[in-house]
Amino acid sequence: MTQGDGPALDAVAGMLARDMAQAPDRLFVLGICGAQGSGKSTLAGALKARMEKAGVASAILSIDDLYLRRAKREELAQTVHPLLRTRGVPGTHDVALGLEVIAGLERGEAVALPRFDKATDDRTDEADWERAAAGTRLLVLEGWCVGARPETDAALAEPVNALERVEDAGGVWRRFANDALAGTYQPLFARLDRLVLLAAPGFGVVRRWRAQQEEELRARAGSGIAGVMDDAGIARFIQHYERLTRHILTEMPDRADLTIALGTDRDVRGIHSRR
Repeated sequence: MTQGDGPALDAVAGMLARDMAQAPDRLFVLGICGAQGSGKSTLAGALKARMEKAGVASAILSIDDLYLRRAKREELAQTVHPLLRTRGVPGTHDVALGLEVIAGLERGEAVALPRFDKATDDRTDEADWERAAAGTRLLVLEGWCVGARPETDAALAEPVNALERVEDAGGVWRRFANDALAGTYQPLFARLDRLVLLAAPGFGVVRRWRAQQEEELRARAGSGIAGVMDDAGIARFIQHYERLTRHILTEMPDRADLTIALGTDRDVRGIHSRR
């Protein structure tokens, strides 16, 4: 069973129905957080379909679609740290663009939704972006670090994997990401009305889940397309996400409005609501 049907979808849709009824005349923003491959996009898509069937105009924005353009990340790699060339950590997103999208929807306008092409590792042309309809009432903001909070300075001291130990020995990259998360990202996350966590059983499963995602990307894009990673590339890539993913799995369950505990095959093992 995927996150597109069954108990996870029912739980989130039920929460939305109750909460949105109390604020019928304004934009409601739902955050969905989860490790790579946990089913965030599937849940968001199924939720949008269900809500629209119920007459609620809805839109989806992935935080991945807010990644900075490749040229901007290259600039950060040259001026701050080489690891910022790779999309991933806080500091590699255009947070202001996300806030612009929300502000436009709050005004009741039709709004273009940014799109990032992972196969080419760059944002697509604005002419190709989808548009959220005027009068959209629900925005689902989904992503691997949506709603995350920064770590303490002490937590940043020790590397969590080989990437940090070898390529960020001085901690410049991870501190830059943590400072960004503590800064510009918090106003974006503060706009969330509710936060849902798809909680992986541990970081160890993320490599397999990410490999499955890459297979799907490869199938869509075709072999030989830039940006599609082999197993070694995946192993290195997910190390960029490891620190914050582990932190999220430790601290977010105590404050997420709804935590959906997943098994190794993404099956729902339990659902906990704080309300």
